[in-house]
Amino acid sequence: MTTHLPSAETLESFREDLDAIRDEAMAKVGEEDAKYIRRVVRVQRFLELGGRAVMVAGFYHWAWWLVGVVMLGCAKILDNMEIGHNVMHGQYDWMNDPHLNSRTFDWDNVCDGKSWRRTHNYEHHTYTNIIGKDRDFGYDTLRLSDDVKWKGHYRWQLLRMFILMTTFQWAVAYHELFGERIFIGKRRPEGKLPISHAQLIKDFFSKVRRAVFRDYLFYPAVVGIVLGWPMFFAILAGNLAANVIRNVWANIIIFCGHFTEDVHTFDMGECENESRGQWYYRQILGSSNMEGSKLMHIMSGHLSRQVEHHLFPDMPSYRYMEVAEKVRATCRKHGIPYNTGSLWGQYSTVVARVIKYSRPPKAREQMANA
Repeated sequence: MTTHLPSAETLESFREDLDAIRDEAMAKVGEEDAKYIRRVVRVQRFLELGGRAVMVAGFYHWAWWLVGVVMLGCAKILDNMEIGHNVMHGQYDWMNDPHLNSRTFDWDNVCDGKSWRRTHNYEHHTYTNIIGKDRDFGYDTLRLSDDVKWKGHYRWQLLRMFILMTTFQWAVAYHELFGERIFIGKRRPEGKLPISHAQLIKDFFSKVRRAVFRDYLFYPAVVGIVLGWPMFFAILAGNLAANVIRNVWANIIIFCGHFTEDVHTFDMGECENESRGQWYYRQILGSSNMEGSKLMHIMSGHLSRQVEHHLFPDMPSYRYMEVAEKVRATCRKHGIPYNTGSLWGQYSTVVARVIKYSRPPKAREQMANA
């Protein structure tokens, strides 16, 4: 889906207004933001340690195991979304905190951080929704516009979407390797990445080994040795369930921010030599927001404000709520669409889009004309 580009004068005025919003917000960044992210880190650590401990109490009653699973799942969500994703964007580098540094931060995820920074921070945020450049649009798995040629396997993409939901961290971990056709398909020649294929494979398995060892061997074995081997399997299952909770929630939030009905796609030709104002325009048309409670915004990593995140990816997420209304007013001023809605309202349009493009174009035309 493409749209008519506003005039150069409109885009320049639009850029000036958004730059002013960004400059005003960034001028306030300081101790308040540092206190916020440190508080979130403390809560995340409490939920992780508490969740693992409470899960062990499942030895006495299954309800404690269930509470521990939920606590650990919430800890993993906070670690990945409000902490990891935002820290790795460099939002807190100004703090000079070695634990919150974008270049060294490591998250509780099978995805290697360096791979994430290449595919997400650079590729996705630079080429947002440009077909052929932004491989995050559909994650090489889903057909979400007619820009992608229809093939028979797309008939089953609703099922593939739900499989992707439960295994999301693994799909993200393999995303860059899939793009290089490593393990599957004819491998692409070396040279397009800043690292070799051999190093890419090494980094992938190194991170996978650490994550799998921690959740599926070390913690279950410690508890199993102390309380008996049935608890080994209980803790292993609990850790698996917590990872699925994180995967499902992250997938829903990310899909709602990128694949709703009104999200636009672009071709490479129309984005060549684009101005800053045109880049801002593309970010807004390629993103969706979600409305909800304060807790929902925090648990989404403030990606409920995906529009603002795409405009200002290095702005501390704590500030997105503050600037959202100003961005919305600026869009209204310049006649530019601003896509927002309830979480489940947006997700329903994601599902509808997946179903729509699972059908070949001719079949959709016939249904429309029937």
